[in-house]
Amino acid sequence: MSRPYTVQDQISLPGFSGPVHLPGDPGYDELRRSMNPSVDARPAVVAEAYGMTDLRAALLAARGAGRPFAVQATGHGTHAACDGGVLVRTSPMASVLVDPIRRVARVGPGARWAEVIAAAAPFGLAPLSGSAPSVGVTGYTLGGGLGWLARKHGFAADSVLRAEVLLADGRHVMASLGSHPELFWALRGGGGGFGVVTSLEFRLHPVEQVYSGFVYFPFESAAETLSAYRDWIDDAPGELSTAVVLRRMPGDEQTPEPVRGRHVLTLKVLHAGEASEARRLLAPLWRAAGPALLDETRRTTYAASAMGGTPNRHMDMFDSVPDEVIDTLVKTAGQAQTVEIRHWGGAMGRPGPDAGPVSHRGTKLSVIVDTPVPGLAEALRPYANGGTFLNFLSDPSRTAAAYTAPDHRRLLDVKRMYDPDGFFRVGHVIG
Repeated sequence: MSRPYTVQDQISLPGFSGPVHLPGDPGYDELRRSMNPSVDARPAVVAEAYGMTDLRAALLAARGAGRPFAVQATGHGTHAACDGGVLVRTSPMASVLVDPIRRVARVGPGARWAEVIAAAAPFGLAPLSGSAPSVGVTGYTLGGGLGWLARKHGFAADSVLRAEVLLADGRHVMASLGSHPELFWALRGGGGGFGVVTSLEFRLHPVEQVYSGFVYFPFESAAETLSAYRDWIDDAPGELSTAVVLRRMPGDEQTPEPVRGRHVLTLKVLHAGEASEARRLLAPLWRAAGPALLDETRRTTYAASAMGGTPNRHMDMFDSVPDEVIDTLVKTAGQAQTVEIRHWGGAMGRPGPDAGPVSHRGTKLSVIVDTPVPGLAEALRPYANGGTFLNFLSDPSRTAAAYTAPDHRRLLDVKRMYDPDGFFRVGHVIG
């Protein structure tokens, strides 16, 4: 529970030029809000930064007053409250510049994926964005970034070329392979606990049209389809990304009649190629799942292919999926609204020599459940690999589980190097 705001919480931000909101001010409650409903932050001040000068002023004021400090663009990645501290909103710093010759985008800390997608599309290019275009680019990328092009091109963090970073002591540095290389390594998957990224530059990829969407099948085929899926994914090419979703559909009139109110198995698909090739590749799964109740797949632009994600209340990662796991997931679907089983692999599991510390790259499948289900963790634990993924992790106490042991040790060294007194301590922190 958040503690109440008191007069002792008052703090000034000398040199800050953007709007500053105190408790009780218009806009304070809206701007302090996270997309995570379990986080009810009560910062002493919410400040809207318009540039580097504002960011540094806010950081130094929080540091001088011994207050917590947090940065929030959209609030999607907020999992801990900045109570009594300085919360900086970077939404006004949403610049996006695209260099079509180099196939590179440079963005400010408040940019969202929708803005990058729109800027890149006229040149036939696309970023490695996630399921929701409304998500902030920087937080998503620092956490690794698992999108629907990841099996073809890797994690979003793998496409980062350089980052400008405001450090805990107020210095502003450029991190790249040739400048502050250890910091650069840590930022590409290690999260935001090393500094405030004020500018991010990353590769774009030649993607214009994709085949994507959902196919709905009867739930009764779930066990057989998941059994087929675990074998089928071994030969799936990197151009094809899929997930099997077990879900109960809404009963409202906005839901198409063939699936309205039904318990269904849904196949989520994105293929960076022709529709005919995608359907050929998917044919074995289609046969296992049975006649489709509804087919919403189509050839479309990458910008129009967003499919949304599953809210995460439980996550596990698997290197293999025995029958016991399939049985548990099918039973769990009777108690949860949504169970999503997603294929990893491809380029995600083939990092370059300079790749950052993104999660457990050898993972074969991930499972996300949107509802707390008693006994689920215990039932899956003997078969899971024990890892998690930072972008999907809502519990900051489990941050270490998002990394391999060697990567976590190296991250600890970088944290001691760039933030020795732990100034950045709100949210997913290495320590």
